[in-house]
Amino acid sequence: MPRTNPARRSRSLALAVSLAILSGPTLLPPAAAQERPSDGPYPAVVEKLKALGLEQERAYDLLRKLTAVGPRLTGSPGAAAGVEIMRTIMIELGFDNVRLEPVTVERWVRGDVERAAIVEPALPERVPLAISALGGSVATPAGGLTAPVVEVRTFEELGRLGTAVKGRIVLFNRPMDRRLLESYQAYGGAVDQRVRGASEAAKLGAAAVLVRSLTFREDGNPHTGVLHYDPASPRIPAAAISTMDATLVSGLLAKGTPVRVHMELSCDDLGPVPSANVIGELRGTDLPNEIVLVGGHLDSWDLAVGAHDDGTGCVASVEALRLIKECGLRPKRTIRAVMFMDEESGGTGGRFYAAADGRKGERHIVAMESDGGGFLPVAVAGGPPGVFAKLQKWASLFEPLGIHRMRPGGGGVDVGPLAAGGTVLLGVVTDSQKYFDVHHSALDVLSAVHPRELELLSVALAAYAYLVAQEGI
Repeated sequence: MPRTNPARRSRSLALAVSLAILSGPTLLPPAAAQERPSDGPYPAVVEKLKALGLEQERAYDLLRKLTAVGPRLTGSPGAAAGVEIMRTIMIELGFDNVRLEPVTVERWVRGDVERAAIVEPALPERVPLAISALGGSVATPAGGLTAPVVEVRTFEELGRLGTAVKGRIVLFNRPMDRRLLESYQAYGGAVDQRVRGASEAAKLGAAAVLVRSLTFREDGNPHTGVLHYDPASPRIPAAAISTMDATLVSGLLAKGTPVRVHMELSCDDLGPVPSANVIGELRGTDLPNEIVLVGGHLDSWDLAVGAHDDGTGCVASVEALRLIKECGLRPKRTIRAVMFMDEESGGTGGRFYAAADGRKGERHIVAMESDGGGFLPVAVAGGPPGVFAKLQKWASLFEPLGIHRMRPGGGGVDVGPLAAGGTVLLGVVTDSQKYFDVHHSALDVLSAVHPRELELLSVALAAYAYLVAQEGI
């Protein structure tokens, strides 16, 4: 039966919405128009959180423990180990109501065989290509497949070729737009070829697809990511190809050199398996059933340990609660950290969380998902326009953390389902210029994360969550 369904396809829409929000215009209200809460308790609170966080720098220690379990591909033993280590960490930190909430996820495996090469007789030798199967891809036939390559950049160009692509490998070679300052906007403008490319090519009879890796870097590292098969189309093998090798193939084709590629993938879908979201909280003193949620996604791709994506979002959320607790702050509303499962392949954890029986009697007033890497925080996202106008009075509180911008926006794949119930989506925005260097690749390792930048992200999350827990929205 088809691997994807309308619910999974909706994840791509949620991703597009999240990216559009995060890439919205940056706004900083005039200083004269801001209400500076300098005479209240919050400047001292922010200073206390900052001093403790920067002195101790515990977020990186938490990340080291999490990434020590290895990659956390959805449904894998590594993902299960990640669930247990985060549950144990939150128990040891003394959080309230630490628990697991069950989630059923699909288990896809990459397999042992993943290779490709140019085998064109017109060339003097076989040329290896760096590829990585896209998440959810089917395998090639046993022994692989060999076919000529045709290059396209857009679906419109693919459509004009029509049946000329039959039996060929389609190379989708549209780069991220380097002219765009917002890297998420550039990613959003190129990701459709990864998500939909295989099905669009299969409709015209293609044998397989290769998709240019979604990164600004020109290097030999393929960047994987999920694809969505259209149930109405054949399922054909699909892999990311490194930007360097995509450029190589494109250059040969531009010179009129025919390019035949042999590719082998042994990936497989093992079906549904049980997993879990991990939850811990600081229970509110006055309004415990009103929830301020901070979180990240626990799953990662399997090419590395998912340090930035999204180990940092998980540990920054946990560190935020730890800082609030250790500073002796008692929030009026419950501040809850949620480690969601399966953001990368289907957004399953977010949907399960929103629909779980445990949500009965709860009111989530705010949700903040951190999924932009553990880079330096550069702005706070203040929700939709009406809410943003109310929150501008807090802008000056973040200035001691080096954050001088507040803008509308906020969101994420996992917290998106909560928005339908009226939850306001906020966030802390990180500097994303280097994010797609490592995103979904073998470069997403612990050493790529700067401990001080990660701690500042944690402090900003702690301050924002505490403000909302005390003042509401």
